[in-house]
Amino acid sequence: MPDSVFGSEVENAFANARTPARRTVQVDGQAIEIACPFPSPQDWRDRWIYFLLVDRFNNPDRPPNAPWNLPFGGFQGGTLEGVRQRLGYLQRLGTGAIWLSPVLQNCQAQDGTYHGYGIQHFLTVDPRFASDKSDPDGELRRLVDETHARGMYVIMDIVLHHAGDVFAYVLGSGSVASSAPWRDGGYPIRWRGADNLPVADWSQAPQSGDPRLTPAAAVWPSEIRSNVDFLCKGMGGEAGGDFDSLKGFARPAPPDLRSALIRSYQYAIAKWDVDGFRIDTLKYIEPDFALVFGNATREYALEIGKENFFTFGEVYDDENKIAQFIGRRASSDGDMIGVDAALDFPLFYHLPWVAKGLAPPTDVAAVYALRKIVGEGVISSHGEASGFFVTFLDNHDQQNRIRFVDPANPGRYDGQVAAALACLFSLQGIPCVYYGTEQGLSGSGSANEAVREALWARPNAFDETDTFYVLLRDIAKARSQNLALRYGRQYFRPVSGDGKTFGPSQFAPGVLAFSRILNESETVIVANTNLNSGLDLSVLVDAVLNPRGASFVTVYSSTGTDQTCTVEEIADTAVNNGGTSHGTVHAIRVSLAPGEARILARRR
Repeated sequence: MPDSVFGSEVENAFANARTPARRTVQVDGQAIEIACPFPSPQDWRDRWIYFLLVDRFNNPDRPPNAPWNLPFGGFQGGTLEGVRQRLGYLQRLGTGAIWLSPVLQNCQAQDGTYHGYGIQHFLTVDPRFASDKSDPDGELRRLVDETHARGMYVIMDIVLHHAGDVFAYVLGSGSVASSAPWRDGGYPIRWRGADNLPVADWSQAPQSGDPRLTPAAAVWPSEIRSNVDFLCKGMGGEAGGDFDSLKGFARPAPPDLRSALIRSYQYAIAKWDVDGFRIDTLKYIEPDFALVFGNATREYALEIGKENFFTFGEVYDDENKIAQFIGRRASSDGDMIGVDAALDFPLFYHLPWVAKGLAPPTDVAAVYALRKIVGEGVISSHGEASGFFVTFLDNHDQQNRIRFVDPANPGRYDGQVAAALACLFSLQGIPCVYYGTEQGLSGSGSANEAVREALWARPNAFDETDTFYVLLRDIAKARSQNLALRYGRQYFRPVSGDGKTFGPSQFAPGVLAFSRILNESETVIVANTNLNSGLDLSVLVDAVLNPRGASFVTVYSSTGTDQTCTVEEIADTAVNNGGTSHGTVHAIRVSLAPGEARILARRR
């Protein structure tokens, strides 16, 4: 196990990554040869992402430690080998990339960091995520290699803002505590030993040669084991500080700390051949460090042949805050362009509510209207925005999944999931689906553990005939076969009930209607968010691209409807789309069942 970012084991990993090689991987009884390092996808918009918590996904050897679908704050026992054994299931679902929750070693004597975000050793895999405790690093590499052999990619969740609970605070009374309120003057600290107890004479970081400094004690690598690398001021917000007991790095981060973190994660690329990073809590890192990290990661990956290594960050905020971090800020001073993309929280704030009929469809249109303003002068084409955002409906940090189950009528709201996914996979962005969505998980509660179920213990877990598995597979297939849904420009379409007066759907529940256009191809997406009544309406289409009499065919319907719509030329209309105009339009007439979402593509 390496103890330094400049040790021989690290250097060997870098040397091996610079030497192209081939590996043979057994997949379903067949020998598949892959390149190492594995080349990047040409465009990440061709992929959709499946996000899973390693501890909560699968363990083929034993059941979870607590009831699978009740909130639980400890390790349930999911393993990397458990993920590997379900790669065929994910491949058949159509998954393009697997986002793994953090797998680097957390404090070994603590049970509460099953999520992986409290890293104690940045150069090795946590053995609690391994079936083979003697070789956790090798277990991760086997998972990555087989994922590649199946034509998918691996995104590693990483942390730049903080380490785990690697020291305790000494309070005024002389007692010690894992967390403390913010204090400008800072606190004395005691670094923790391998048993998680603070060591009385470790007020300064222990140094090499101390026999108590095992790989499970204090923090590793040695280059970040220093008091000056941590803020030591207790819990804070955007200005810096801890997340509860997770100890925040110094801000601004000292140059040596930055270099050590960058090299640690470059080592992760070299050793495990991962294809991308999701960066936790990016919002709380100073933007210039995000720029340096993004650029250093990009250049290292390019050097070893990963020409499109993907980095995206968690900026849990609005459009303008996100713009401080991601690549589209190319017009800012300097020559580095930051991380590639961000999780699309602005869309997340609205799309689930619109899909459930609780907010007007104009709320979604407003997200993209603001995005166009913020990106003005930077984005080279209307369709380019798709690559800068990873879109989602729910995740591990929420208290409710997208699916809602009414105990009195369990399936009543299931159509909302289908409609929401159809919109997610059709709107601009790289879609990300939270694990268990494809099995109809519906966790809900007062803490985020409510949505962190141990999937493998669900009755009939990993059922490939489950309604939700089939609908997600079919939606993903429709997207994979339609270039406009991945690359196209995006326009929100006015609709009309009477075929004469068109306008945006401004009330809830309503109709979310938009087009994706690529060159001469238009695809129309229409979602009826009203579960109580169907509707028959006209939707505007581009009159230049779609002459009268042209046909749009159904490529996906959440209710299985197969309708072909003919383009009509309608005279004497009134269209309100930010201003009322009168004249002749081209439109298609669409009939939708209650709660139905439909994707229609122009027949060629």
